[in-house]
Amino acid sequence: MSAQSFGCDFGTSRIKIYSKESDTIYCEKNMVAIEEKKGMIAYGDEAFDMHEKAPSNIEVLYPMSYGTVASITYMQEFLRSFLESHTKGNLKGSEFVVALPTDVQDRVFTTLIQGTGLKSKNIQLIDKPVAAGLGLGLDVTQAQGVMLVDVGADTTEISILSLGGMVTSKLIKNGGNKIDEAIGSAIRREFGYFIGNKTAEILKNELGYMPGDTASKREICGRNMALGLPALLDITADFVASAIEEQLKAIVDAIKMILERTPPELGVDIIRNGIFLTGGMANLKGLDGMIAQATNIRVNMVEAPEECVARGLARVINEKEFRGLTFATKEQIYN
Repeated sequence: MSAQSFGCDFGTSRIKIYSKESDTIYCEKNMVAIEEKKGMIAYGDEAFDMHEKAPSNIEVLYPMSYGTVASITYMQEFLRSFLESHTKGNLKGSEFVVALPTDVQDRVFTTLIQGTGLKSKNIQLIDKPVAAGLGLGLDVTQAQGVMLVDVGADTTEISILSLGGMVTSKLIKNGGNKIDEAIGSAIRREFGYFIGNKTAEILKNELGYMPGDTASKREICGRNMALGLPALLDITADFVASAIEEQLKAIVDAIKMILERTPPELGVDIIRNGIFLTGGMANLKGLDGMIAQATNIRVNMVEAPEECVARGLARVINEKEFRGLTFATKEQIYN
């Protein structure tokens, strides 16, 4: 592939892009800040810093939703600005390898990249679970069953891989954002306090799923709904665990459903190799233990699980033997 080659993982919460030129994975919040008269005024981490703090004339939003593009115009502007800020030289003629989530139309991301004005030379797609498997250091082209559970912001993707393809997969609309919402709702019901999404995310990341742990706690600032004034409140890990248990159980139930559909020959491999947990939510404390207890199968944790897909895309770009795992859209083939 050419020197200007990029591997793109368009996550709802974070965008991860591998650049062959610098051999680096760039990761930022997948958010844009829009001012009515000026258009996009910030993107990425800078836009996230404005979230829940911006005045009424500035809208901060996610251009991705549930694994697909919610606003193609803003996502194109974000992508072009993102690449220009992290890349030296001319971007025209660049090649792209894009991770395609389950149940998302292949032409969505091709249309997105073609509309950036970068005049890309080539756009190839690869199933996102296959890229994640490569990012784990696995040779997914072998005849052995590999189970991946990718827990993201809006969705959880559960897949069984073998011989470079997906044997079975399921994508459910349940992830980190719904868990954040569950925490905020529980605090409103129990204490009569309103908290923002950022605060709920902090509680999720710091306390996780630790039922029975009343010693671990986090002080937060919310708005007392009766008085209408800001106030401090201590939240325990046990309270957070109770708030998010139902959301996590939905993920575990989906995993068990896929295991029930898995052929016995592949099931043996999964029992031997364990379940691989990837995605930004893989770091949630206690999630691996909950899955292991429910399935009686070991759960493998990896370093920087949110970058697994991007690392897999890097392998596709740099290692010739894996390029056969990519494909083009029907429109590209016929054109």
